[in-house]
Amino acid sequence: MKWSQTLIPTLKESPSEAEIDSHKLMIRAGLIRRITSGAYAYLPLGTRVLNKVITIVREEMNRAGAVEVFLPALQPLYLLEESGRLAVFGDDLITFEDRHGKTTALGPTHEEIITDIVRNEMNSYRQFPITLYQIQTKFRDETRPRFGVLRSKEFIMKDAYSFDVDYDGLNKSYKSMYDAYCRIFDRCGLDYIVVEADSGAMGGDVSHEFMVPSPVGEDILIRCLKCSYSANRERAETAPIPQENPITLQTMKEVHTPNKHTIQEVSDFLKVDPRQMVKTMIYISGGQPVAVLLRGDHEVNETKLTKVLGQETVALADHNTIEHVTGAHVGFAGPVGLKIKIIADQAVSILRNFVTGANKSDTHLLNVNPERDFKIDQIANIRYVTRGDKCPKCNHELDVSQGIEVGHVFKLGTKYSDALKARFLDANGKGKSLIMGCYGIGVNRIIASLIERSHDENGIIWPLSITPYQVIIIPVNVNDINSMKMANSIYEDLTNNEGIDVLLDDRDQRPGVKFKDADLIGIPIKIIIGKKFTETKELEIKLRKSGEIFPTPPEEVKSRLKNLFEMLSKP
Repeated sequence: MKWSQTLIPTLKESPSEAEIDSHKLMIRAGLIRRITSGAYAYLPLGTRVLNKVITIVREEMNRAGAVEVFLPALQPLYLLEESGRLAVFGDDLITFEDRHGKTTALGPTHEEIITDIVRNEMNSYRQFPITLYQIQTKFRDETRPRFGVLRSKEFIMKDAYSFDVDYDGLNKSYKSMYDAYCRIFDRCGLDYIVVEADSGAMGGDVSHEFMVPSPVGEDILIRCLKCSYSANRERAETAPIPQENPITLQTMKEVHTPNKHTIQEVSDFLKVDPRQMVKTMIYISGGQPVAVLLRGDHEVNETKLTKVLGQETVALADHNTIEHVTGAHVGFAGPVGLKIKIIADQAVSILRNFVTGANKSDTHLLNVNPERDFKIDQIANIRYVTRGDKCPKCNHELDVSQGIEVGHVFKLGTKYSDALKARFLDANGKGKSLIMGCYGIGVNRIIASLIERSHDENGIIWPLSITPYQVIIIPVNVNDINSMKMANSIYEDLTNNEGIDVLLDDRDQRPGVKFKDADLIGIPIKIIIGKKFTETKELEIKLRKSGEIFPTPPEEVKSRLKNLFEMLSKP
């Protein structure tokens, strides 16, 4: 492609709305343009990258034995009602009413649609296993779209769904998809890690996330740097905090804490470390209030709490309920004297002589101790991991960092097949529910994540596998007949005879502009036809990533490129 014949609207400055490097560079390099909040148009360079990622995804899914389908973006609400997920999606679901007054959703995901198809078309054990996948646009009404294509209302996903007749089959399907994901992300040049994850709204018991470590990631990664343990923030566990040596129990007493509601306020007022304080949070579970105790410096993990309580969801009680249960204004709740179920995090259970609310306005209690002063009904791991916590496998200190989720695989089991009655007849003619798995990849996120990890102060640095063009030819002076003749000759040969993706910068621009644009859009290899060519008839082949330059005679360009391609393709 010749630059003059395509659309590459590069920008010198970063747009004001762009917050992170990938967002800035995707706009500056002319890959995307924002159309409205959470929706982006892909321009020619962006489209080429997108299509290369899609090709890799499709090749590896086909290699793994999955079969491609294409499902509608429009979804009837009754399927989401059947699965019980209409309320789960809530305001994230984008719906509209058609001219006949029928409400339809724009698909946030396709578990219900694919299960509906399979339940209607496949009913014998002889037809399974099967894995169906698609590459399709999804829609979710994000409260705050941000970071460009990393969090948008409209995005492209590869979603796959496996159907098996037993759990051994599911395990094989899951492993096949897991391995395919590793190959996909390897080929895309991503530096990723795999972590244990919570299944969230998708359901199921086992899931893994594929994460790209990044300081701008909105997911928290918990990793042990000594052993193989890794998990996302919702799933991560810790080794139990050990009980300290026997401590003399002090006498409990009240202390006046006027208008001190928060842990920090009370900590500062009493000059007590937050780690020696306990906060009491009142939740509603199954219509009944329950007290949840956490150490002052910890946060409740509601995902874990819901599982401990055996509920689909839990919610904090409102002010009136809290005051009714505790007899005090919000901010002064404590476990002593409470008449409701008390669940304590393990870190609370080993504390002694701690500070907590007195269930009395403007009052806290000092030297509170479990068993002596109140009874814990259940001890459980209900908090998020923090720095300083120990690995549950080897007891080494855990690392807490940020990451971008690019893929997620789930063992769904019968969650959807039970709800939607997707059943099959086994060899004995007995009806059973299908065993399902679900496997998603954020196609747009692969691109943004790669840029976050692979750029410098000059622009993007693409790997050969998904770069919009593999080679850019830069004739420094387009008005020099010999230079342009050589540029066009190399361009035609590489494009037509070697099948290499080449961009020829045939613009009549200053050399500095061309070089800056070439670095900005990040093409891995430059062929520069400049002053050296006019003097010695040698070209300069320059690598974008390292800056290394290889003086090369025209007749050796193809062999030089072959060697460089081999070098750049190595992990």
